[in-house]
Amino acid sequence: MRHQLPKSRHISRRLAALACALLLASPLSLAAKRVTTAAPAEKIEVADKKADLKELRDKIEALQKDISTAEGSKAEVADQLRDSERSISQLQRDLRELGEDKQALQGTLRELSQQSRTLEQQLEAQQAQLELLLYRQYLRGTPDSLQLLLNGDDPNQISRDFYYLGAVARARGELLEQIEANWKKKQALTASTRERAAALASVEEKQKEKHGKLLSQQEQKKATLSKISAQIAAQKKEVGSLRKDEKRMTQLIDRLSKLIAARTAKKRTPAQKPEPASRPTRPGAPELENNELPQAAPAGSFARQKGSLRLPVKGVVSNRFGSPRQEGSTWKGLFIRSNIGSEVKAIAGGRVVFAEWMRGFGNLLIIDHGDSYLSIYGNNDALLKNVGDSLRSGDTVATVGNSGGNPESGLYFEIRHQGQPVDPLKWASLK
Repeated sequence: MRHQLPKSRHISRRLAALACALLLASPLSLAAKRVTTAAPAEKIEVADKKADLKELRDKIEALQKDISTAEGSKAEVADQLRDSERSISQLQRDLRELGEDKQALQGTLRELSQQSRTLEQQLEAQQAQLELLLYRQYLRGTPDSLQLLLNGDDPNQISRDFYYLGAVARARGELLEQIEANWKKKQALTASTRERAAALASVEEKQKEKHGKLLSQQEQKKATLSKISAQIAAQKKEVGSLRKDEKRMTQLIDRLSKLIAARTAKKRTPAQKPEPASRPTRPGAPELENNELPQAAPAGSFARQKGSLRLPVKGVVSNRFGSPRQEGSTWKGLFIRSNIGSEVKAIAGGRVVFAEWMRGFGNLLIIDHGDSYLSIYGNNDALLKNVGDSLRSGDTVATVGNSGGNPESGLYFEIRHQGQPVDPLKWASLK
């Protein structure tokens, strides 16, 4: 991929020749880069946030290991899909991130190309002005003031001629400086374009590699599923199977709720965390990135949205909260049939507190919305967010799938308050 302009070499030779002829080209000083650093208090605050996030992720990771250990005591047939489904989720997320990088690089290249064309036009115009000035100076020549006086020429005309020639010389010098500055900008743009083009080629190569691995994992999952689908269906019909899944989810929610409550209490303890007012702030302070620990949501904000939320994915609700299931149990959430790859959206702002494969629910993601409200998204093909990520309402958090041995593609969705499931359709509209 090349973005150099076709007339660049021609202009370069002509400018060099003109500069050498006039002996006026002078190097321009480079502008010093201003490096801004965050105030010490801000650095401490950012470090505290990162430490908080690391603590959260460490505890969630320990929780996940405990769950995996407990599940390993009695393996199920669907567990044979676990590694493939985890890998597919990670590869899908990597591909999405690479796609975003590619889009950003392409946008940068378009912008650089436009800047390059603008500079090219400026250089052509400035070159035409320089040639005109040189031509005018050539016509006037370089008169000798003493000779002109001896010849008896009009002193006033001589003065006007010298003033004109001085103005031409000053204009010529300024124009040469502008041309040199623009030419350096052009060279910097060309170098930046080459760097971005190389980065884009690298991203495209990585995309190709990840896509190949994804296809391989999908084929592996398909082959495994075809072998064990009948066994999965039989095992799901076993007495107590659904209840075990429900118990597993309840235990996870209870442990997450305790962890969230403990962290909230810790943050509110003055001895552990100084009040915000004790830390100096200033306009322009750096904003916290997504990989730093965000707040779940402002107090009371989720409860106020009851009845006005939207379901996380478009599809058909095939099973509703409270409707009967096998073994006499009832649905604790919704199952929304939808095509594989459809985007799953966060129903409200919050923070990811769980993102991992779990028996019975496949690739599972849980969002903390504050005030003991959690939303749960199961059977995903890919999880696109990590523990600790901050979310806004409508952010894409996953893609629809049939992980966890589910026979059809779709999203399992719950809302829980203080650990207890509530009817999602009382919170979110079907429209």
